[in-house]
Order: sequence, then structure tokens, then C-alpha cells
Amino acid sequence: MLAPLRMFRAATLTRDLYPAAMDLLILGGTLFLGRHVAEAALERGHRVTLFNRGQSNAELFPFAEKLRGDRDGDHALLRGRRFDAVIDCSGYRPAQVLAAARAVEKSIGHYVFVSSVSVYRQFPPGRRFDENAELAVGDDGYGALKARCEDVLAAQLPGRIAVVRPGLIVGPHDPAERFVYWPRRVAEGGTFLAPGRPDRPVQFIDVRDLAQWSLHLAERRVAGRFNAVGPERTLTMQRLIDGCCAVGGASAQARWIPDESLVAAGVLPWSEMPLWIPESDRQFGGMLLADNRAAAAAGLCFRPLAETIEATLAWDRTRDPASFGQALLSRAREAALIAQLTQR
Repeated sequence: MLAPLRMFRAATLTRDLYPAAMDLLILGGTLFLGRHVAEAALERGHRVTLFNRGQSNAELFPFAEKLRGDRDGDHALLRGRRFDAVIDCSGYRPAQVLAAARAVEKSIGHYVFVSSVSVYRQFPPGRRFDENAELAVGDDGYGALKARCEDVLAAQLPGRIAVVRPGLIVGPHDPAERFVYWPRRVAEGGTFLAPGRPDRPVQFIDVRDLAQWSLHLAERRVAGRFNAVGPERTLTMQRLIDGCCAVGGASAQARWIPDESLVAAGVLPWSEMPLWIPESDRQFGGMLLADNRAAAAAGLCFRPLAETIEATLAWDRTRDPASFGQALLSRAREAALIAQLTQR
């Protein structure tokens, strides 16, 4: 009797984890987040349809249905089709999102929209913010446009939307490289520049965790607005660097340089120096202080930091160095800054 009982429990657990297969439309689906959403959805047994231009990684997911279309053009291929849910990974302008919503509004049960924490109007230094913080106004700039996309969906599909607001999304296939810089640099060894104070909090989310959770919201038709940031507890820059050292850079040594010195030297926050924003910056100093309790209560889970670092570094080692981001802090500039700023 024990074996059948174990089988029953396993089957019950599987049903709890992954509800019945659904017809899922993914807008995007081949570059970064959408790629991981599609992969996870297929693994969970969902019937996946991808709507995109087919310009990036078109060979991926041979078992998914592929509809070729431009979000700035006609959405006729979506009309008349029935989907249980939509996960929108590629909506950046209100007109795009409105066109998609109108095409599927009569035939879907739920719409998961991947927005951004950039929708908030400002990020005062030292102040945590939740989903009720004031949003950016107007329609100029990435954050304001994402906010207007949220407005469009709220009006078009009331009660059927999960708005997911990630901060920095990290992990394998990351085109922005704002996280991969750290595992790569630490793995190279030697003395490296570490920005700001060691106990400065940082936030990001593993793309695989975000993909799995987006599916969770779609499967259960969870509505609401959520700051999709991690980890579960406060992570400091020191702990991140220690994690990178433990995974692949035991011989590396951090040289910590204060915010004010980096600002005076003209170092560009976030782009040139990834995961660094001066804490005194009145507009963005608190951007890495999002409250994620609503997302955690809605099922968002976080894998160990070491898993994110290991997977990111393993993927990065398969790449051609010529493809690395050119805007990141170069080794020559890093050495010059360390020499210049540690002699004072």
C-alpha cells in the first residue's frame, strides 16, 4: 500500500504545482525573459504560441506555434484565436499594448504584463517603496511609457491583469550584462574596483524565477501589481561579491571606492559601473529599495544566490568576448581609477 500512496501524493503535488495545461500566448519569447518563459511553459506541458517578428533566435522552440507579426503593425493573426492567458514580455509603448489587448480581449482569461520598477516617479535615497508609490507622469521615457502601458491594460482588461514590475533581471542570455559583469570580473582575479559602501543594499531577480512566477500568475489568474525584485531578504554588495568569489574568483580582491570619489571621477552609474547608483542621488538613490512582500505573498520564490552566479558565469564562458558590452567599465579604466582614487 505504501507505493500507491506515494504515487498518489506525487500526483497530487504535481497537480498543485502545475495546473492543467493551458493555451498560452507569449508576446516576444526568444530573447531573454520571453525565452525563459517559453522554455518553462513547454516544460510544464502548456501549449505555447509565440507572437514576434522572428528576428532573434527563430530556431528556438520547434514544438511551439510561431506567429510572425510586428507589434507596431497588424495583430490580425491573433484575432479569433482563443488563449487561456497571455504573458506580455515585449510591450514598451501604449499603442503596442492596446492593439494586443484589443485583439485578444474577448478570448483570454488572464493577461500578465511585464512592466518595470522604472514606472515610479522617483526613488528618494534611503526610502523603501511599495506598489502604491506615485507613478511617472507623461509619455516621455522608458518608465513613463511603461506606466502608460499599465494604464491602457487596466482600462481595457479590468480585473484580468497581473502587472509585474521587475528591477534588474539577471541570468543566462542577459543582453544588458549589468549583472554578468560581476561574476566575470571577479572570476578574472586580481584587484578589482568595488563601488560604494560594502553594506549597500542591491536588488535583482533571476530570470528563471521571474519566468516561473509569471507562469504561476497566469495559471492561477492572479491579478494585482507586484514589485518583482529579490532576493527574499536584504542582499548587500559585499555579499554579492563574496558570492562571486566563492563561485569562481577566490583569488580576487575588492578595492572599495566611496560614492563621492566615483562621482568626482566621472564614473557613469549603472551603465559603466553595473549595480551602482550613488546613494545620495535624489532621483534614483533608492531605486534598489523596492518592497517585494506583495510578490512573495503571491508566490514569488528565489533560488540561492550561488545558483544565479554559477549559471550566469557558465553561460558567459560560452560567449565570444567580442560580444561583451562596450559601455561597461574597461580593465584599463578600472586600473587607472584604483590607482588614482586610492592614493588620496
